[in-house]
Amino acid sequence: MSNPGPSRPRHLRRPVTMTLAVGGLALAACSAPGGGTTPVSTSAAPASSAAAAPSCGTGEVTLSAYFETGFPLPKALTAEFTKQHPNVKWNIREDQFAVITQNAPRVLTDNPPDLMRLPQMSELAKDKLLKNLDAYAAAFGWEKWPSSQLVQLRMDSAGQRGSGSLYAMGLNFSLTGVFYNKDLAAKIGMTEPPATLADLDADMDKAVKAGILPIQQFNGGATGGLLFPLQNLMAAYGPTGPINDWIFQKSGATIDTPDNLKAAQHLEQWIKDGYFPTDINAIEYTDANARFGKSEGVFMFNGDWQNAAYDKDLPGDVGFFLMPPAEADGSPAAMSAPLTYGIAAKAKNADCAAFFLNWVASNDEARKIDVAIGGSNPGGPADATMPAVTEGSVTNETLAAGPVVGKAGNSMDFIANGTSAIFAQGWTPELQKMVGGKQDAAGLLKAVQAEYEKELSQ
Repeated sequence: MSNPGPSRPRHLRRPVTMTLAVGGLALAACSAPGGGTTPVSTSAAPASSAAAAPSCGTGEVTLSAYFETGFPLPKALTAEFTKQHPNVKWNIREDQFAVITQNAPRVLTDNPPDLMRLPQMSELAKDKLLKNLDAYAAAFGWEKWPSSQLVQLRMDSAGQRGSGSLYAMGLNFSLTGVFYNKDLAAKIGMTEPPATLADLDADMDKAVKAGILPIQQFNGGATGGLLFPLQNLMAAYGPTGPINDWIFQKSGATIDTPDNLKAAQHLEQWIKDGYFPTDINAIEYTDANARFGKSEGVFMFNGDWQNAAYDKDLPGDVGFFLMPPAEADGSPAAMSAPLTYGIAAKAKNADCAAFFLNWVASNDEARKIDVAIGGSNPGGPADATMPAVTEGSVTNETLAAGPVVGKAGNSMDFIANGTSAIFAQGWTPELQKMVGGKQDAAGLLKAVQAEYEKELSQ
């Protein structure tokens, strides 16, 4: 998902004090050995000099890192970190999302990096491949940050996410929703974001009649891009609580609910109505964004990490809105997630890696990079100052949407995070079958739930 950093802003908004109101949750999925039932230790992993706040010291340090290809934010942050801490160099490995999904357990076991993108943490923590970060949380004061920033990164001794010890941190807190091309929207008579799902459907119908592609989206390879509109539709039709229960593996949770069936049926109808590109199963993430940047499609379901690229490709012409509810009095909801990173249990430079994670959320320059390149809320202490934002950028709209979701209490984790392999073995192939007419809405949910239960039983 490569996107060059934005040019230096010419007109900046005055910085404002912010409190993170979005209960962000992890976005993406990563495979690991079978779920298992091994209890997770709640004792904090030892951290040298933790009580005195660990650092990278003054001697030469080379941090090993495993990042996801296409995200410019982590490398921009590491470059700035080395600029401020010249004794720290980086040995960075990057892979596509699907590769990280396959490799995570083996990498953490055989060649444990100091810092690693964690698309999914449950099984990795259960298998004791991740360092318990409680000692660092105490040393750096993370426990005093808004609890919503960390709740999704915790796991208790029974392997239940949402409470207990901390096993990961977020580089920032992303928000997903619906991006739209303002020029194309004007051509179909859309003068304001749709208030209901029916309004959104009507706008898409107008696009079809005008000969304009309604939705640009990706679903090729292992990208599973139709999960973005599907989960938005789930939130439009029902509460987010049961969705998070399923992702957090709560006993008896199921994705195959009446509300979710309505959502899947709605997505299936969008496919049949020709709202997506005919070759969507061949479109990768970067290709879809490039097409959107060339005004191919009115709407795109995506996250704010793409803001900088959208502002570069279509300056001032990209807007954003939260998925509208099915009913006019419904509450807004969104996937809201930290860009999740963890430290390997056997990392050689764990203290320095933890120091970096704290620096990302607390250093002024790092927070500026989070907003300018990541397009997202940098999180951190409740009284931290929000960096200035370029006037007219789509980042203004995504940042404004975050507190709206937070106030409504309708943040969701990503449904690809239900288990380590549900993204690759369940969602992606079943959604591709649906595009090909070989799967329907009911069959999709039943197949994914069966895969989910299979993985949890292993």
